[in-house]
Amino acid sequence: MKSNVPKFLKAYREVVVPYLIEKNGYKNIHEVPKIVKITLNCCVGSAGDIKDALEEAVKELALITGQKPVKTRAKKSISNFKLRKGQEIGCKVTLRGERMYEFLERFVWAALPRVRDFRGLPTRSFDAQGNYTIGIKDHTIFPEVDIENLKRNIGFDVTIVTTAKTKKEAIDLLFAMGFPFIGEKGKPLVLSA
Repeated sequence: MKSNVPKFLKAYREVVVPYLIEKNGYKNIHEVPKIVKITLNCCVGSAGDIKDALEEAVKELALITGQKPVKTRAKKSISNFKLRKGQEIGCKVTLRGERMYEFLERFVWAALPRVRDFRGLPTRSFDAQGNYTIGIKDHTIFPEVDIENLKRNIGFDVTIVTTAKTKKEAIDLLFAMGFPFIGEKGKPLVLSA
């Protein structure tokens, strides 16, 4: 039995690839940038009851992504933060394949519209290699989260790793996939050929 292909993956193959080939003049289909993986990283190092906070963060991240997070440890001791080397302080999840595209669908179509006073995603959050990182302050924007049984609010970073070689290629890729970007002057970006 064949599984259902995520809508984002189908849109990438049928709409985004031809659009990017036409816009940027790629000679080969393998030159077209694509999303390789998405990493969600959460740190609860500053919480007073770090063990309880970490267990909640792992549970919530697993609920949001559908994949069990890996706990991360402190790389060095910092006495001002009461942090010791090797202490568990956060968790992370790396999504690839169909699960990555399913998360993207929920992130762009369900979670981002629920952000309070949302105007669009900034384009300054791209690095020079074409990867995009955005911080999520409130994880309750995801529909999977049960707000009534929530003890604390967790925040995390979402990093989208692409094969784009420049910032412009990465913006074109994610914008064509439906990411609501705002330009430098606060105006929404418009799709152009």
